[in-house]
Amino acid sequence: MNDRFLKLLYHRVPNILKLLLLVLITIPIFGYLIHVMEPERFPTVFEGAWWALITGATVGYGDYIPGTILGKLLAAFLILSGGGLIAFYIASLSTTVSKREKQSQEGKLAFHGENHYIFVGFNERTRRLVDLIIRHYSNKKIVIIDRSLDNLSYTKLPVHYIKGNATEDDILHMAKIEDAACVFVAADNQKTDYESDTQAILTTIAIRGNNPDVPVVSEILSEKQIDNAARAGATTIIRSNDFMSSLFFHELDPEVQATPFEDIYHLLTQQKFIHQPLPDSLIGKTYVEAVTPFLEKGYMVIGILRGKDYMLHPKITCVLEEKDIVICMVNR
Repeated sequence: MNDRFLKLLYHRVPNILKLLLLVLITIPIFGYLIHVMEPERFPTVFEGAWWALITGATVGYGDYIPGTILGKLLAAFLILSGGGLIAFYIASLSTTVSKREKQSQEGKLAFHGENHYIFVGFNERTRRLVDLIIRHYSNKKIVIIDRSLDNLSYTKLPVHYIKGNATEDDILHMAKIEDAACVFVAADNQKTDYESDTQAILTTIAIRGNNPDVPVVSEILSEKQIDNAARAGATTIIRSNDFMSSLFFHELDPEVQATPFEDIYHLLTQQKFIHQPLPDSLIGKTYVEAVTPFLEKGYMVIGILRGKDYMLHPKITCVLEEKDIVICMVNR
């Protein structure tokens, strides 16, 4: 039983560790032999091991030199055997590092971390989003799952690429879905709206099945699939088509002298939305009375969320109720 266990353990140990173990065993043996052969020149086994390491690595400092024929023969044997062993170890180490780097670029390595963001689908929109996160939250770790890319040449850290289909449990576990802080499922613009939404909904179901608590932001293109995405477990649903159509409408309005797209873009890159529960001291107060306390804290109030109703820029005489949520903006 013990022999079987040792054999199983040996075959599971990576080759690079086997070579390192062999080097660590060989060097002390030669150090002991030279100490026994020439105790005057090598008074301790440590000096002998140091000489064996330097000789085997073909460095040859010259601080320890064998003086006897047996010592020189041992040195020759060490150079022929140990030198090749160390060189092979260094070459194997370089090969292992190169192989790991290639596997990382090809998305074949599992992610090891927690409290990270997972992005399903990599495109120009995702790339810009990753740039924003790195700019504002430089310590946040990011994992990208995509099945269409052969490799990801995106070199900015901290980005980890995994190639595969996010509807598969194995791929999600490679991305450490159980420890993720948030997941964003991007729409696939290379597919029809229906196909893209179906894929996003299936991905959301797979994510929710592996982590019931993680926030899931799903991008849905068709209005008909919004309810299905919500039933699948999406925490937030991004309606890209509706949002862009509204922007285009404002841009094309000849009676409005404004640049809504640029205004909103700079607003979102410089500010962030937050929802604040209404303090007890402001219950029963008017909207205008509530604005000043929030401004003093650095929050710009833009409206009230009452249940599912958004009351943006309400009348100043609007009376605030107990369960109201104050919608604010604050500098990043």
